[in-house]
Amino acid sequence: MKKIMIIAAAALLAGSAKAQTIYDAAKFTGKDLNGTARFVGMGGAMSALGGDISTIGTNPAGIGIYRSNDVMTTFSFSAYGMESTYKGLDNVYNSKWDKNRGGFDNIGFVFSSKIGNQTPLRYVNFGFNYHKSKSFYKNMGMEGLLNTAPGDGIVTQTYQMANQANGVKDSKYLEGREAFRDKDLGWLSVLGSQGHLIIEDGKDQWGGNLYRPMTTDIPYAKFHSEERGGIDQYDFNVSFNVNDRFYFGMTIGAYDVDYKKYSSYDENYGETGYLLESWNKIGGSGFDFKLGAIVRPIESSPLRFGVSVHSPTFYKLTLTTSSRMVSDVFLGDKLTRTTIDTYDLVGDMNREYSFRTPWTYNFSLGYTVGSSLAIGAEYEYENYSTMRFNYPEGDAMTWENGQTSMLKGVSTVRVGAEYKVIPQFAFRLGYNYSTSAFKEDAFKNLPINSISTDTDFANAQALSNYTIGIGYRGSLLYADLAYKYSTYKEKFYAFEDIYLNKTDVTNTRSQVLFTIGMRF
Repeated sequence: MKKIMIIAAAALLAGSAKAQTIYDAAKFTGKDLNGTARFVGMGGAMSALGGDISTIGTNPAGIGIYRSNDVMTTFSFSAYGMESTYKGLDNVYNSKWDKNRGGFDNIGFVFSSKIGNQTPLRYVNFGFNYHKSKSFYKNMGMEGLLNTAPGDGIVTQTYQMANQANGVKDSKYLEGREAFRDKDLGWLSVLGSQGHLIIEDGKDQWGGNLYRPMTTDIPYAKFHSEERGGIDQYDFNVSFNVNDRFYFGMTIGAYDVDYKKYSSYDENYGETGYLLESWNKIGGSGFDFKLGAIVRPIESSPLRFGVSVHSPTFYKLTLTTSSRMVSDVFLGDKLTRTTIDTYDLVGDMNREYSFRTPWTYNFSLGYTVGSSLAIGAEYEYENYSTMRFNYPEGDAMTWENGQTSMLKGVSTVRVGAEYKVIPQFAFRLGYNYSTSAFKEDAFKNLPINSISTDTDFANAQALSNYTIGIGYRGSLLYADLAYKYSTYKEKFYAFEDIYLNKTDVTNTRSQVLFTIGMRF
């Protein structure tokens, strides 16, 4: 088993009972391409062009381009899709899921205050914007007769239970409800022992018990998960226009996190087997600040350069978790069903922690041809390996921070264009590409005393967004429509085992956005 055999050093690092992982943290760090329909239609490549409320979150100086007041709101409709393929022992198994839902994505305003025509400072603008910066809406499914290890050894989640239990001095410590309150014990080991899925198999060199799976049969596995919720972002901005050539801005952002996940994993050995269900919820809030500038270096040229720096987002979060296991095993000659529900035994288990995302750096270009064509391009970088976890008191979480080495820097490229067929009507195109945050050998490394029982993880690959849009501008009112198609692949594993074949997953999202607004 890859890196999950218990060693003394791991026990020292584990500290109090853990539940946080880099996979949750990566979800909270990444942001969707979302906002006004104009912004999305141009692929979000407006950080140097400015003049759209959504640039408040990418380059705060973009609000400095405004010369009039603006108020707008955006609604959307999304179609989500998932297809998975698992190469099992005897067959190739496919799963599919589709779901549609509506959304409220943006509402904001800009108040533009003119200072003068001859003064160096021409405008001071103020803006507020709400938008859904991240949607966690996702389902996942896989099933199949699990492949075997070399030498026809079995591959099963119960090895993870056994490895977590290894080193326990006496199996009596794994009994009863108090075992779930013991900060030195992991819930997988307790469930595995009380569900009769793991058995003692000798002693280690320190006198602790060693464990192995009860079963010797190849399991038929089924996995299903549902993720819901999102991150709401509230941005407050002040920006400045100097000589119509230099634009500066600052944005303070507030974030509200609401993440829920349900997962079920089933192993069937014929007459025997088990079902493990997990419920997780992470909620909390955070804040960040952003500084940006746009420069038009040549007075006679429309070429613009933009740069912005985003501080880490500082989150205070609370994870709430519970689990339920139903096992059917032979105790002697009798097939016995055992049900263990942690909520009935100890209620919801809560863990508070702080989390800091990486710094973000954005560099952009913008160019216009008369009043009919606008072109934007930008590059953004975040080093995911610099994210950090802390206890509520401020001390570093050594185990979790040690896992961030499995993450890497993420580069995002955005390009977009807008062409006005006539002054009132515009056509838009855009494209985004973001690299993967996970190294090839990344995995969910649960410490020996983790209260997490959702062992699944997925290493997301590069993300592509394709966008198209249209817009109408009247003397007062305007309306925009955009379509976005997002797609990325994942390498999914229901649990950590070096011999478990990956499940290939393709995730898609088609989103239609409609913005209506008024400039005055």
